[in-house]
Amino acid sequence: MLEPGDERAGRWLRDSGPVELVRRLTAPDGSAGELPGMTAARLGGYRLRAAAAEPERDLAAVAALGGRFICPGDREWPSQLDDLGDARPVGLWVRGRPDLRLWALRSVAVVGARACTPYGAHMAASLGAGLAERGWVVVSGAAFGVDGAAHRGALSAGGATMAVLACGVDVAYPRGHAELIARMVEQGLVIGELPPSGHPTRSRFILRNRVIAALTRGTVVVEAEYRSGSLVTARSAQRLGRYTMGVPGPATSGLSAGVHELLRGEGVLVTDASEVAELVGDIGDLAPVGRGPVLPRDLLDAVTARVLDALPYHGTVDVRDVARAAGASADEALGRLYELHSLGFVEREGDGWRLTKAPACNGDARRGGT
Repeated sequence: MLEPGDERAGRWLRDSGPVELVRRLTAPDGSAGELPGMTAARLGGYRLRAAAAEPERDLAAVAALGGRFICPGDREWPSQLDDLGDARPVGLWVRGRPDLRLWALRSVAVVGARACTPYGAHMAASLGAGLAERGWVVVSGAAFGVDGAAHRGALSAGGATMAVLACGVDVAYPRGHAELIARMVEQGLVIGELPPSGHPTRSRFILRNRVIAALTRGTVVVEAEYRSGSLVTARSAQRLGRYTMGVPGPATSGLSAGVHELLRGEGVLVTDASEVAELVGDIGDLAPVGRGPVLPRDLLDAVTARVLDALPYHGTVDVRDVARAAGASADEALGRLYELHSLGFVEREGDGWRLTKAPACNGDARRGGT
């Protein structure tokens, strides 16, 4: 009877309650005119939808699929959806065994382009699998491209994933993802605002994104153009105080443009699941510290490193010159040279010293690998 995201109807529902609102919208006594902002044209639209509504039929249809309908106040209702205010869903149709409220408490959205590149599909699948392995529920919209890759990544890791549809939960849309949606019904959750048999429209896809943003603790965008529904999800998440993250891509790709614009604002750059978990998780969910390879040169103490730096790239040098350049005594420099000799960094030639030509201890080691 009410379209998803109808804030005006949401205010009426909040002020009047569901029973009274339905009475006013269907009664011939003109009481609907008392609703703020109601016009004759709007009332006609609401009455047309009310005449077509058959709640008993819809409840029986979802029950036949093993599903259920939940609404605000129910034990399974995710209270974070209340952050949407008057735009929150009137209720949600749910298929799948897990408890929606419990799953939503530890969930992350992974969204992005439908026509994604192989790089985008790889990153989405990797994020989905990595988050699932860390005990996070991966939420997306079951679309082609990034959405499907994220869902499959989570399923491949034996983890939890949830699809938020812009149609009825009995409708496999897109049709090419019928098998994927069926797997999520068996292993995860499929939810939507529209009753069974409800069909998707462009506006319903956009409005669906606010549910993804509100339901989860953060949203990761993987590939998105400037005009993208994924950015709508990210901006909704920002307005709701949720974390927003983006995976960078090639600066020459149009599919990176929207993500990079997000990262220039309040979005946080992430490259793997551990970085996402560190941002949205609890204290102690730290990502590994990124660092390059440890080179033999890195293991030398400060004085020995200065002695090594004192040797020229070509030719030999005597101990006194090494000591002078390294700021050490001749005896100390000689002792460090013998240490470097045993490690294979330098070799003796007559009364002088030179860098060894051995590949493992050449000038790259001396330069710290630069």
